[in-house]
Amino acid sequence: MPPPLVAVSDSVFPNLDPARAVLSQVGAELRLAKEPTPEAILEVARGADALLTTYAKIPAEIITQMTKCRIIARFGIGVDNVDIPTATNMGIVVTRVPDYCLDEVSDHAMALLLALVRKIPFANVRTHAGRWEMKAVAPIHRLRGTVLGLVAFGQIPQLVAPKAKAFGLRVVTYDPYVSDEVLARAGVERVDFDELIKLSDYISIHAPLIPETHHLFDADVFRRMKPTAYLINTARGPIVDEAALGHALDLGQLAGAALDVMEKEPPAGSPLLGRDN
Repeated sequence: MPPPLVAVSDSVFPNLDPARAVLSQVGAELRLAKEPTPEAILEVARGADALLTTYAKIPAEIITQMTKCRIIARFGIGVDNVDIPTATNMGIVVTRVPDYCLDEVSDHAMALLLALVRKIPFANVRTHAGRWEMKAVAPIHRLRGTVLGLVAFGQIPQLVAPKAKAFGLRVVTYDPYVSDEVLARAGVERVDFDELIKLSDYISIHAPLIPETHHLFDADVFRRMKPTAYLINTARGPIVDEAALGHALDLGQLAGAALDVMEKEPPAGSPLLGRDN
């Protein structure tokens, strides 16, 4: 029998040595696509036994042509870039890495929150432009005693919570699937979504991208947020309606947003580009 062939659709890592080391145990060969396009991916994946993917879209047009493939494995937690129903129909198992970058993403969520509240990017740009104006940066409010609302309470937000509490924040969450035991252990309050929107001074999104969460944050939600509130998204871009967010920022319905992910990446033409907030 020929050695197993494992195709790689795309990679953001310095190299694939860790994957090669593991797969060498079964004598597998790795082939990386030249670029994350359907044509380039199929060049290496059409006859592959397995596919590793990071951010590349793996739609039905790719999956149905991988006639030997038995598994699609994602370097990451979410699997919204893979057409799960088509894979299922083809008898292909789709896997993920549940503990991928838990510390890194939870740290980043806190970094974005702090950068927003302390107005670091805004002040930095003005200082480099030679403008030393305290009034332009004021007011900067203290974190202690304010409320952080976590949308979903999976493994990443469970690490955000104690980091936020160290700054004196009260932490609440909306997650209909998490157990009371997990919340009690974390010392985090359960609230419904409407209450979280009205109560929170900062909202951090950690939900998966599924049909129910697509544009979860829309014009109606922004109207109900505190005008002093900030939005942080380290989950998936399409959870936030960017056009509605831009309009809400114009109207002052919230104070600002920090987005690690966008609806379209790179975000050329986004209504959110070029804003101070």
